[in-house]
Amino acid sequence: MRLLEGTGPLGPLLPDHISEFVVGIILFFVIFVVVRKVVMPRMEKMYTQRVDDIQGGIDRADQAQAEAQAALAEYRAKLASAEEDAAQIRETAKAAGSRIQAELRAKAEDEASRIVTSARVQVEAERAQAVESLRKDVGGMATSLAGKILGESLDDDLRVKQTVDSFIDSLDKEPAQR
Repeated sequence: MRLLEGTGPLGPLLPDHISEFVVGIILFFVIFVVVRKVVMPRMEKMYTQRVDDIQGGIDRADQAQAEAQAALAEYRAKLASAEEDAAQIRETAKAAGSRIQAELRAKAEDEASRIVTSARVQVEAERAQAVESLRKDVGGMATSLAGKILGESLDDDLRVKQTVDSFIDSLDKEPAQR
């Protein structure tokens, strides 16, 4: 029994001729060397590139997330600042509104006081005019009536005027005594 026959314990793995065995071993080493020298470096390069791409993607995602967090914090700070500014503007506007309202109220009070004063002056002037008109009219009527009663003409203007003035003054004093 030959050791290299196909009927041994290895079965079909054992070639019939030794030359087939030698060629198989040589091809095995050639394929091994080609795989080791050509295929493995390319696979290692591709593996390293993929690892770098994945790690770079993770790093970029982490960086983007950190930037987003920073932008959110900045946005919140600006929002808080804007809210404070708005509150300050509201307070300033309220103060300005109160000041304007007080100024308008003071102007209105001054205007009302001026109008009241003007009305009092006008009423006093009209009263004086009415009293003067009354003196003339009452004086003329009294003189005419007295002349008719006495039966003589009263032409002395000074005497007539004094009589009328004392009568009107007595009328002015009467309501004060009551």
